[in-house]
Amino acid sequence: MILFISIIIYYLKDIQNSISYKQPLIAVSPTNKSKSSIIKRMTISRAQQIDLSVTPYYHCVNRCVRRAFLCGVDDHTGISYEHRRGWISDRIKALSETFAIDVAAYAVMSNHYHIVLRVDQKQAEFWNTLEVIERWNTFFKLPVLISRFIKGECTTSAELKVVNEIIEKWRTRLHDISWFMRLLNESIARESNKEDNVTGRFWEGRFKSQALLDEQAVIACMAYVDLNPIRAGMAKTPEQSDFTSIQERIQKVMQKQSCDLLPFVDCTHNKETAIPFELNDYIALVDWSGRAILQNKRGSIPANTPPILHRLGIDERSWVQHIHYFERQFPTAAGNIDKLRQLAEKTSRSWIKGMRQAFSPIPF
Repeated sequence: MILFISIIIYYLKDIQNSISYKQPLIAVSPTNKSKSSIIKRMTISRAQQIDLSVTPYYHCVNRCVRRAFLCGVDDHTGISYEHRRGWISDRIKALSETFAIDVAAYAVMSNHYHIVLRVDQKQAEFWNTLEVIERWNTFFKLPVLISRFIKGECTTSAELKVVNEIIEKWRTRLHDISWFMRLLNESIARESNKEDNVTGRFWEGRFKSQALLDEQAVIACMAYVDLNPIRAGMAKTPEQSDFTSIQERIQKVMQKQSCDLLPFVDCTHNKETAIPFELNDYIALVDWSGRAILQNKRGSIPANTPPILHRLGIDERSWVQHIHYFERQFPTAAGNIDKLRQLAEKTSRSWIKGMRQAFSPIPF
């Protein structure tokens, strides 16, 4: 009887964890004397925000709660948290090496961070059983049953069936952005709270995700992320923007070393395995965009517009607006108008915020 109850509790917990938060359409205020209903904007289920059949590219953001400092120097207390930037970048790279998820861009700010991810589902499906176990064991302790399986002690069909179910569950989680972000955020929160000698919530809530539906959205979001320190007045050039992917890429080029980030297209990487642009074009674009931000004049556009903008069919003024207000213009998804309409239809929505500011389709 005790065993039966334990099994029931296990499956109830599993079902509870698998349920996505639903979006209530109407919330009624108990103090509303006019007895009218107030429509509130609630959170959208993660399944609607992250769909690998739509795009493998996603921009994720997470912010600290209240006045908690992720990195930088707290002006009120004078305490420096600069060393935490290394925690973030090191953890991101460790997770990327284990997960079938590549990092295209990142920026670590004083109270939040940005990261652009690309999920490689085919890579996860290619892993054999032992590789999945080894990758999962990087961050988690193995169950006794899996340890016995590795030693060749599992012989019954019932045991092997359970083992296969566990392996496939791990395989799915190892290319799941939610699990990637969970391991990143939990680690940083635990270390920060330990250092501050406090307990409780460190992040203000669940991470925000933004689907990048086409090449224009990917390159615009990456530039938006890499230019965060310049917009915040923390740096004047991309190479001076500490703990950003653009700084890391520039340093690796100067040192003639390979980079751990998702590569750009070159002689050894095609569009299926890399960012669909050349690195030199991207660096020139970010440098030009940074000068546009530093001029700090409405409508001011630097000379020598990068050719990549013309190839993407984006005019200079629209581009400058995008790199200033990318998150605000496209809170849940970014892309050309056709892609946004397809996503709206797929998710049973009549409108997605950002359609008015959407990119024009690439003219080729």
